[in-house]
Amino acid sequence: MADTARLLRAYADAISRHDWPGLRAVLDDAAQVTLLHTGERFDPDGFVAFNRDYPGGWELHVEEVVDGGDRGVLRARVEQGGETFHVATFASTAPSSGRLADVVEVWTEAVAPHPERA
Repeated sequence: MADTARLLRAYADAISRHDWPGLRAVLDDAAQVTLLHTGERFDPDGFVAFNRDYPGGWELHVEEVVDGGDRGVLRARVEQGGETFHVATFASTAPSSGRLADVVEVWTEAVAPHPERA
């Protein structure tokens, strides 16, 4: 059984440090990365390029990692230019390589509570 939590932590660490070879190293060669909120799909090299070329300075902070064996979830927040965004990353591992194979990121902006529920 793969240690998906370890892989997701390495994934987040590589993105946080802007370590693009390190990010590529945790992705299976046949990996598909989907940004659910935009519908974009990337192969491993395309996803690395997307992150490498993303404009502005940003910081990723891991909030939680859940390991379900060959599936896992990473919850993090990203701060950029005074704004905060949240991301949940769902991933599975490829049995053949033991690296991340199917990755889905779900992004949202931080928003204030509805006034009636504040």
